[in-house]
Amino acid sequence: MRPFAYHRPESLAAALQLLREHGAGARVLAGGTDLIVRLRKRQDVPGIVVDLKRVAELRADIVTTDAALRIGARAVISDIVEHQQIRERFPALVEAGLVLGSIQIRNRATLAGNLCNASPAADTAPALLVYGARVTMVGNRGTRELPLDEFLTGPGRTALGSDELVAAIDLQWPPEGSGAAFARLTRRRGVDLAIVSVACLASRSGEIRFAFGAVGPRPFVVVRNEADLLEPNIDSEERDAMLGRFFASASPISDLRAHDSYRAAMLPVLARRALGAAVARMHKARGVR
Repeated sequence: MRPFAYHRPESLAAALQLLREHGAGARVLAGGTDLIVRLRKRQDVPGIVVDLKRVAELRADIVTTDAALRIGARAVISDIVEHQQIRERFPALVEAGLVLGSIQIRNRATLAGNLCNASPAADTAPALLVYGARVTMVGNRGTRELPLDEFLTGPGRTALGSDELVAAIDLQWPPEGSGAAFARLTRRRGVDLAIVSVACLASRSGEIRFAFGAVGPRPFVVVRNEADLLEPNIDSEERDAMLGRFFASASPISDLRAHDSYRAAMLPVLARRALGAAVARMHKARGVR
């Protein structure tokens, strides 16, 4: 590991000042579960690491209102998956969070950091995309907000400026009577990155949202009105044709985890699995057995 400067500012203003002074040479540390690995492997050589753990304005809690839920930038995955209202209203996010690394990683890793790392296989991204997550950013020029689908721009890339920080991730409560689920495939059980990941949200209106990870340069979401997919007796070929329209823009690659053809073959399998679980939860929410 090459030497670098380390600062632990205690205010947002001080943190932003450091980012403004050091620009592209600065790296931000929240949980550190991605950054420390890159530093040890010398994949990243920053001039300065800015530790955010004492910045009080960047909250570590989860705040709920009648309309929405706000996850603070320093909230760790373990706290998110144990939060009662998240468990009740955002089950796909809980399922995604529970497979993110080990319990030790989840106790350290922040949701904001998982998104800022911008891995195409980021576990939490597909679930957040189907829930319509928005990212609030703060910088030297003020505050701005983007849908997560616009925040993630490519492998390891986001819309975050070099002098900006993520302040929060915001989620509107899902539609009444909707159901959502997350599914992923890995090479083995335990700690591993996804070969394919899928989240699905089904609404009684007939709107279906699918989000996909590890099958393109970034996680992406597709929203369509396909009410026939909610019917229990739909013909399997018709169902698969409808599902195929959701992931028509997927562009899987071959890497050490899987060949592109295997990823393509597994997409419909996981999509059917996630859809089935989401529809079952939708019916349960409506009191249908």
